[in-house]
Amino acid sequence: MTTTTAANSTRPGSASAEPTLREEAANAAKLPAKGHQLPVRGGSRTAWLLAAVVVLILISAASLAIGARDVSLQTVWQALTGFDPANGDHAVVHARLPRTVLGLVVGAALGLAGAAMQGVARNPLADPGIMGVNAGAALAVVTGIYLFGISSLTGYIWFAFFGAATAATVVYLVASLGRDGATPVKLALAGAALSAGLFSLMNVILVSSQDTLDRFRFWQVGGIAGREWSVVLPGLPFLVIGAVIVLGTGRILNSLALGDDTARGLGQNVSLVRAITAVGIVLLCGSATALAGPIGFVGLVIPHAVRFLTGPDYRWILPFSLVLAPVLLLAADIIGRVVLLPGEVPAGIMTALVGAPVFVWLVRRGKGAGL
Repeated sequence: MTTTTAANSTRPGSASAEPTLREEAANAAKLPAKGHQLPVRGGSRTAWLLAAVVVLILISAASLAIGARDVSLQTVWQALTGFDPANGDHAVVHARLPRTVLGLVVGAALGLAGAAMQGVARNPLADPGIMGVNAGAALAVVTGIYLFGISSLTGYIWFAFFGAATAATVVYLVASLGRDGATPVKLALAGAALSAGLFSLMNVILVSSQDTLDRFRFWQVGGIAGREWSVVLPGLPFLVIGAVIVLGTGRILNSLALGDDTARGLGQNVSLVRAITAVGIVLLCGSATALAGPIGFVGLVIPHAVRFLTGPDYRWILPFSLVLAPVLLLAADIIGRVVLLPGEVPAGIMTALVGAPVFVWLVRRGKGAGL
């Protein structure tokens, strides 16, 4: 009799079993996903994050010091703490400040957006460039230039938001067709196909309008050179809002990584949390694309790199991506300044040189996407 009662009390359908199932799902959400190594302990991750912040500070200082005219780090410090308008080196440092700040905020936006997109799509190949979001934003900006003659950053941002949101929606709807729904592989294929199509349409517009091409050509390759405070400041509120939204989704992304059924078992409204995360991604991608052009691969490379330090826990992946993505973008920008003196190579080209081999390596290994 006692045995029967105990068995009945633990049946999956019984009321007393429900808390147990929820506890098991909650514990599972804290475990590393299959195929990942166990993450390092929290203290070690904190130490690594502090080290990453130090690296970011150093690369920011290097961005202010290195270029066609090099200045010492001591001069950089003096220019920041006691600017002398008559000092030519101080003027050089202050001229590079908007460029460095733009690299920081755009890099952080792309890193966060890439990490969140990989979590939402459960696909390690997801990236704002690969998933068609950057292409949608770029086409919308070109269309705004061609049809409405927009030339201000404010106009760029709103068109970029619209294009990024539309592209993300189309990719999801196309990937949802069929019996299996929006699987990781279908999302990647739909995003790649849409990107190719959107860039083709963009090229049609650019070929047919010399004026549009002249306004767009320097923005198209992606870069942070030649930007002033008047370009950087209007985009900051959108970037901050998007970053706050995405940084708050770490636990949610951990649940989604275990599958929709497990996430629902943890009490998550899967459709709602995906929509909220998508809003943050669109704000980040739209703003970053409007400010610096379509810079690719930053959101692909960095989340994968930080997983070696964090494991699969998005509560750590997101802040690490926030810190280390600007390191990659600023490093690419610094190399681009000096590799072909007296000219420059845009940062978007340098990040592609780094990111393209990593993308090929990921596809060949087929991690997590069934490729």
